[in-house]
Amino acid sequence: MGAVLNTGLRWWWLALVTIALDQVSKWLTVTYLDYGYPGVEIAPFFNLVHVYNPGAAFSFLADQGGWQRWFFAGLAFAVTGLLSLWMYKAPRSARWLPAAYALIIGGAIGNVIDRLLLGHVVDFLDFYVGNWHWPAFNLADSFIFVGAAMIIIDSFKKDSPQ
Repeated sequence: MGAVLNTGLRWWWLALVTIALDQVSKWLTVTYLDYGYPGVEIAPFFNLVHVYNPGAAFSFLADQGGWQRWFFAGLAFAVTGLLSLWMYKAPRSARWLPAAYALIIGGAIGNVIDRLLLGHVVDFLDFYVGNWHWPAFNLADSFIFVGAAMIIIDSFKKDSPQ
């Protein structure tokens, strides 16, 4: 176990926290919100809703026959494996990139849990302007976005130890 703590894998704690936060938020959504729109208005630009997405980002492939459930689950497992390898190889001093990888892993696994257990992902964050609504999303999607943004920002840093 001590050898793992000297690698980037020590950041898996963050992935586990993101999975827990994501799953608790989805449980609260399913338990306390009625299904569908308009949901509960929180601000003039934001509602909490209870909707399902059988596809991926922006409901990509949502209208397919169900094969996409297994495709996206397999893709998430592959990404998790690759990012775990990169985390493992990260030097002990690295913080930024392993944290980014952990956020993406946690988000991916959070959505995979939904896909495998429910056949769809639970979404509940609904931002809008006037009558135009951004596609609803969840905490897992947010963690993936933040982790990806961190990787992009890191790519612009010069001579950074990560």
